[in-house]
Amino acid sequence: MKCTFTLAAALCVLAQHTHAAGFIDDSKAALKLRNYYINSDYRDSATPAQEAANQSYQAEWGQAFQLEYISGYTQGPVGFGVDALGMLGVKLDSSTGKHGNPTGNNFGGVVFPSDGDHAVDDFSSLGLTGKVKISKTELKLGTLVPKLPVIYSNDGRLLPQTWQGAQVTSADIKDLTLTGGQIDGVKGRNSSNTENMSIAGANNPVTGRFSNKFIYAGGDYKLSKDLTLQYYYGNLEDFYKQHFLGLIHNWAIGSGVLTSDLRYFNSQDAGANGHDPAYFTTGYYGGNTLKGKVDNNLFSGLLTYAVAGHTFGAGYEVSNGKSDFPYLNQGDGPTTYTITEMQVQKFVHAGEKSWQARYAFDFAKLGLPGATAGVVYVNGDDINTIASSHSSEWERDITLAYVVQSGPLKGVSLMWKNAMVRNNIPNTRQQDENRIIINYQLALF
Repeated sequence: MKCTFTLAAALCVLAQHTHAAGFIDDSKAALKLRNYYINSDYRDSATPAQEAANQSYQAEWGQAFQLEYISGYTQGPVGFGVDALGMLGVKLDSSTGKHGNPTGNNFGGVVFPSDGDHAVDDFSSLGLTGKVKISKTELKLGTLVPKLPVIYSNDGRLLPQTWQGAQVTSADIKDLTLTGGQIDGVKGRNSSNTENMSIAGANNPVTGRFSNKFIYAGGDYKLSKDLTLQYYYGNLEDFYKQHFLGLIHNWAIGSGVLTSDLRYFNSQDAGANGHDPAYFTTGYYGGNTLKGKVDNNLFSGLLTYAVAGHTFGAGYEVSNGKSDFPYLNQGDGPTTYTITEMQVQKFVHAGEKSWQARYAFDFAKLGLPGATAGVVYVNGDDINTIASSHSSEWERDITLAYVVQSGPLKGVSLMWKNAMVRNNIPNTRQQDENRIIINYQLALF
């Protein structure tokens, strides 16, 4: 309803404009196709009950159609425009035994929404966005896909996660980009419904607590062509407030470039989370207490060196405080802006210290443009649990990708992603996972 009103209002304004050439001439439309297969093999389960509830093997396969329209702006000091995003996901293979939602909860299965304990045949959504631009300042109302340190849209399944709200972005000040907004709902990556927001520990679909207000603001400042400073603030009403500081620096060394990526999050309780157990989050609070108010500081640094097609990387992250690192999490597959955001795990438990090593290679250097490969290994320990303050986990991810460079299939990308997860955390499963993804984008105009 809100999106429809936004679009109608924008179109009314456009109808009154006589100089709409920019709106039409600068418009772009594209059809994105994604064929997506995933399987997760749970090698171990802490309890028989957990095995029965979560299934030992999950797999789904689907085809996505994503139509994107981005208008230009009407001419004049104030420009108006409208964007549209239509998405359809079609089931190619699934079953009750592999859907990943045997209890039929509200959050769906591995890829698709649920109809009871099995996947729906298809699901779709339409997102509309009205926009207004003055100079280099742009206001958007409706469907948003933000990718910022305090709110980051997930695109790890068949269809991307989208948000409903308003966002202002301004680049009127040289070398400074400012962004601020308010979100009142989210549409999950395997859902057609707009839901309210929550965090881990409070997001039970039946008894949980949710909020319809997340505000955020911040900016990126290019101190020089090689150094960018960042600050962002986010606040989920009745749950948490979060400050982020970031630094990205590129340094030419020899024939390569060393990139330093430093990040710090300070997260504290807000509103009901500070006193109401129904709003508490996950963590370790001493004794047998695994839920409480938000209390976390996350420090991390990642160094990567790129030279002659090779990229070598190493990083370290520390999660201090009684709570796990908080982030917008309705229970349907969120993404964090952390250096330990892996294919499966996030490595942000209370007390966790993690190190990582990574390597990637671009085969264009060997005469095979479009082919790339990469591997990342992350190991986390000192996780605080009831059983021990030294629980640990690790994950190894491998990615192989190829983009067709010529011929009738030019632009088609193929990707295989494999993850292996092992840990000794109580009630946490071991997992092997494979994903095969084929993407193609067709420009319509």
